Amino acid sequence: MAQHTMVPPKQSSTATTTFSDHEVITPENKLRKAINSKPVQPGEDDPVARAEKALADLSTEFSTWMNAECERLDTARRRVAAEGFTAAAKEALFHAAHDIKGEAATFGFPLVAPAAESLCRLIEHTPDVTRIPVKLVDQHVDAVRAIYRDYSRSDAKDVAATLTKRLRSVADEFLILENRDRPDVIEQIKGS
Repeated sequence: MAQHTMVPPKQSSTATTTFSDHEVITPENKLRKAINSKPVQPGEDDPVARAEKALADLSTEFSTWMNAECERLDTARRRVAAEGFTAAAKEALFHAAHDIKGEAATFGFPLVAPAAESLCRLIEHTPDVTRIPVKLVDQHVDAVRAIYRDYSRSDAKDVAATLTKRLRSVADEFLILENRDRPDVIEQIKGS
């Protein structure tokens, strides 16, 4: 007969601060555990504390950086509109969208990431990128910029979710049509 041992639930060190119109959730810091399991002794160098301080010091710049990334994405979009999907224009557009997708949460704008991700998927999974309608690219870039611009609105989360859901639907519809002879890609599109 097997014995079962009760394991106490893990205690979370996630902190939530509630304001009248929003909540700030600070997740548990798992970085400290990944670096060293023993506590830092007084007077010892604490690399996690240094990294956290550096991040906090830089956080005032995040909005400026996110704005610069949105401008870079807009410039790449205009290049595609002017030149078409040349290899260089495609690469610039993809990298600008990919960087936003990856940096959005770090910069404090996680709601921007899904629209940028949808644009990346569109570029990655279209067999002939020259067939991507510039209007669809424009819609993605405009969505990224609008979500970023209106981030402080009380309904930003709902607006971003609705917008990105619609973008994703249109992009997926296009991708499925363009990949109609590639069932493995269609499965990948539907699965992600």
